[in-house]
Amino acid sequence: MTHLLMLGMLAQNTKEIDPEAEEKTLSIIDLLLSGGTGGVVIIAILFVLLFVAVYIYFERIFAIKAASKYDESFMHQIRDNVASGKIEAAKILCAQTNNPVARLTEKGISRIGNPLEDINKAIENAGRLEVYKLEKNVSILATVAGAAPMIGFLGTVIGMILAFHNLASSSGSADMGSLAEGIYTAMTTTVAGLVVGIVAYIGYNHLVVRTDKVIHQMEATTVDFLDLLNEPA
Repeated sequence: MTHLLMLGMLAQNTKEIDPEAEEKTLSIIDLLLSGGTGGVVIIAILFVLLFVAVYIYFERIFAIKAASKYDESFMHQIRDNVASGKIEAAKILCAQTNNPVARLTEKGISRIGNPLEDINKAIENAGRLEVYKLEKNVSILATVAGAAPMIGFLGTVIGMILAFHNLASSSGSADMGSLAEGIYTAMTTTVAGLVVGIVAYIGYNHLVVRTDKVIHQMEATTVDFLDLLNEPA
């Protein structure tokens, strides 16, 4: 009988504790939306920036991946065609390959017969266009990486202003509930801004590294092509 009474009391205590545990449970969505109007606006702006950063990252990474595809036998075939005087065949090969390296090579082939300096200049100009295509919109990631933490800090300042305003308006006797909204705004926007900034920063640096590899590949191919033209007939 004593055991039954103890089990009954334990079950009753569990029922009394469960509602409190549920009240203390706070989802991420609730946390983000608990900062009041100012916090919601800042979070919405940061969410848009995060979407833009992720979209640009994946769009650029696929474009750079396609541009980095390079067949080691490409320059050997170009060398054979140019050496045997098959200029049109070399141009067709470049058109079929369709990557930055092939387009630079095609630009040089189309200038064969001109002074070497003119050929080099034409390749350099084409190379600038190719680099611009590779770096398209990448600067936006750098902007997001720098702006997102500042926007989050702006939310922090707004939240603290709200908290101190509530405290001053109540002559120092404000309840914790009125202060919580401002504090939530300050904390959630800071975290959100840092997260978006970190994601954009990592994405930007990864794209820079991948782009530099493609640019190095383009430069190496340009040197090989100019050496080919300098070879004695």
